[in-house]
Amino acid sequence: MPVEAAGGQTPQAAEPDRPPPGAAEAGGATSLLRRPAWGPRLARWRSIASLLPVGGRAAVAASVLVNLLIGLLPLGFVIGASVMIERVPLVAAGHAGWGTVLAPLLISVAALALQNALSPLPVALGELITRRVDGEAARRLMRAALADAPMEVLEQQDVLDLLADARQGLEDVQATPGAAVTGMISLVARYAQLLGAVAIVAAVLGPLAGLIILVTALLGRWGQRGGLHRFATHAFGIFRSARRRLQYLWNTGSDAGMAKEMRLLAMLGWWAARAGEEADAFHRPLWAIRRRIYFVPFLVYTALVLTGAVAILAWTAEAGAGGHLSVLQLALTVQAVLIPLRFGQFFPESDVQTQFGMMAWDTVSELEDRFRREGGRQHTGALPSTGLPRASIRFEKVGFAYPGGRRRVLDGLDLELPAGTSTAIVGFNGVGKTTLVKLLAGLYQPDAGRILVDGTVLRDLEIREWQRRLAVIFQDYVRYELDAATNVALGAPGRAPDEAAIRHALEWAGAADVVDALPGGLATTLSARYAGGTDLSGGQWQRVALARALYAVGAGASVLILDEPTAQLDVRAEVAFFDRFLELTRGLTAVIISHRFSTVRRADRIVVLEHGRVVEQGTHDELLRARGRYAELFRLQARRFEAGDEAADDEDRADDEAELPGRSLAEERR
Repeated sequence: MPVEAAGGQTPQAAEPDRPPPGAAEAGGATSLLRRPAWGPRLARWRSIASLLPVGGRAAVAASVLVNLLIGLLPLGFVIGASVMIERVPLVAAGHAGWGTVLAPLLISVAALALQNALSPLPVALGELITRRVDGEAARRLMRAALADAPMEVLEQQDVLDLLADARQGLEDVQATPGAAVTGMISLVARYAQLLGAVAIVAAVLGPLAGLIILVTALLGRWGQRGGLHRFATHAFGIFRSARRRLQYLWNTGSDAGMAKEMRLLAMLGWWAARAGEEADAFHRPLWAIRRRIYFVPFLVYTALVLTGAVAILAWTAEAGAGGHLSVLQLALTVQAVLIPLRFGQFFPESDVQTQFGMMAWDTVSELEDRFRREGGRQHTGALPSTGLPRASIRFEKVGFAYPGGRRRVLDGLDLELPAGTSTAIVGFNGVGKTTLVKLLAGLYQPDAGRILVDGTVLRDLEIREWQRRLAVIFQDYVRYELDAATNVALGAPGRAPDEAAIRHALEWAGAADVVDALPGGLATTLSARYAGGTDLSGGQWQRVALARALYAVGAGASVLILDEPTAQLDVRAEVAFFDRFLELTRGLTAVIISHRFSTVRRADRIVVLEHGRVVEQGTHDELLRARGRYAELFRLQARRFEAGDEAADDEDRADDEAELPGRSLAEERR
């Protein structure tokens, strides 16, 4: 019957699709049994209602109206069918013609047909509203994570858990913020139908009967949603970290990028077993908590709903047997009583959506608040940085340790970077070269000392404006699965598209031949996972990333920072690149990070880092004459380079062996 399809949705299982978080903590299970207060539940509904304008006023109004009609039309079917049932005996007895039956029949058919005709509209309008709300949530999350979050906060364990929850909450089609708004609107159909049924019962049996059936329905609804609320509020918070671990195993286990190593190392069996163990440890305590929440309360609320329904049906039977009800009244009451009974059941179009959908929105709000507090403490400057640096950038007694780190990466670093010159910073891995760049870019704040730009403390500058003055390529640069032109132009996304400037940056980086050889040139997607796309080698990708940084220079950046820009080139190509590059950037403030001493000899100044501080600095010739650490390592690498390509290609391994004392791998095997 139409009353079974209120909202025009297909019933689904009551179990939410999204997996809950990992293993329970002992203290959390006890709190799950406490009955939730009205406050949090009302707050959630207010939060959902606050998003209605985001969905678009016209779309929301249309959706409410359609759901109202879909909720009331089944009552038209009930009334028409009941009138028809009453008149059939009259027609059979010859006291009335078939026309008296035809009219209510047509009303019932029309109500049914109109309900079926309208049923696609809530889905279409809901999709529109969902997309708008989820789009706003996604924009907020990107802005919070990519722009507002201080780096040290972004890397904290609990923040990573929150980010994982927010991302999954936006990927889960059934329980996104937009789905929560649509799910709340869909309740209009349910409650319109309930109020209509209560009105029918009250009109036939009296106000008391109507009140009983209303209370019965609301009790069933309270029990159903109360259990879901308790489960969601407590259990999901307890299991956040374990849930992220399990998601990692699931996602990585189906990642095509893992296929090579999985096959060569025969890891599939181990990976599947580990995922099974994590899933079992994750779900078993969750199921136990769910049973404790739902089992006994379900029996109690079911008994209450059945008691109320049986009482009204008995009342109806007694009144009918006593001749106090007509056939019409009897038919109306019996059908109307069935509607409130369904309020003790799961609402597939609303319950999971309204309970879990706001988790992503609330998580994004929590992240925004946290990033705003932390960011406000770290970046308080508002001074302009236009034209800086004109004289120099200076590190004075700078110290820094990563949150939770066991050692200080930088410790009393004194360094001056003269404007308009090239400075090469060399040293082995782990001495603080990349950290220095992150501090210079304002991604982190030093915990000791200060950084000055033309005498102004860096943290007093407006951080976004200062970062636009920098053109940076990090060692772990990003490979965007976008077309080649976009990969370069993202160096200055605010600049108007300029193909000539893109090609100039590619030529400057030595990547023009790479792009010209692509099937679609600049329009080629740099990933074979897309139609017409192609993959690049590591060295080719590095040149494209270099072009991105150089494009930023062409757009007005005044400081060029390259962190291991040639790590994936062979030694000879690297030397040729630096010779050409340092000549092209003459007069620009450039900082080049490298762990290879032999490739940056043409820089205006070379700085050697060890133990978190500067141990030597000067020109190449000055450092060689000093016969210190630079001279020693330069000559070691130069001898290897002169010995031939094979030795040159082994340079990184030699560096690592010089850096890490102990037995070689061959000795370990023996």
